[in-house]
Amino acid sequence: MELKDKIAVVTGGGSGIGEGLCRRFMEEGAKAVVVVDIVTEDAERVAADLGQIAKTVDVAKEDEIKALIEDVEANVGPIDLFVSNAGIGLSDPSHVASASNEGWQRIWEINVMAHVYAARHMLPLMLDRGHGYLLNTASAAGLLSQIGSAAYSVTKAGAVAFAETLSIAHKDQGIGVSVLCPQAVRSKMTAGHEDGVASGDGLLEPAQLAETTIQCLREEKFLVLPHPEVETYIQRKAGDYDRWLDGMRRWRDKYLAKR
Repeated sequence: MELKDKIAVVTGGGSGIGEGLCRRFMEEGAKAVVVVDIVTEDAERVAADLGQIAKTVDVAKEDEIKALIEDVEANVGPIDLFVSNAGIGLSDPSHVASASNEGWQRIWEINVMAHVYAARHMLPLMLDRGHGYLLNTASAAGLLSQIGSAAYSVTKAGAVAFAETLSIAHKDQGIGVSVLCPQAVRSKMTAGHEDGVASGDGLLEPAQLAETTIQCLREEKFLVLPHPEVETYIQRKAGDYDRWLDGMRRWRDKYLAKR
């Protein structure tokens, strides 16, 4: 997919990964980029800087995603690329099942169901047109797990699985699907935790991630891996699961020893 003259919607576009993608899409000559965020000031700041449109949306609420899509389709134009990027984290208070039900529900709604809601309301439009692209942000944690956050691991794995099913079901109908799976990226989520467990292979700047994403969209690659080491880790995991789990335990112990 080429971004030139295309209309893109980016949730979580007011900072971090989403902001980096919005800026890079405009550099690629996008016709319009709709900057969507739950924080109005963030969305308006990025949109104003790019001369684009800002929308305030809570992606955990299906009716707000539906209204967003209807508004953009009616007033901006047919959406070529919908980037379901907004996400949150949730740490384990103690053992891996210790987070509250409310915390689990909230992270599930944002990290998984927001992708479902976007696809539910975008697919009929894109299928009718015979083309369209869905880019969902998950995480390397969705492929490899996350030390210190069972809920993040589970929901990001769910996001990857949903993107897989989208591609299996609809790629032959003209719908491109990619899933973005970075390790640590400079953002609000990593602020103050730049040396966190996911930064072992380096903390990427949003612009670096956006460049990899553009390349993968051009090639219509499913897995977008800004940290190329992740592909090796996936292969190790598949090749010897028990050995991989042992390695993750060692990495956990090494990380906890630094804290």
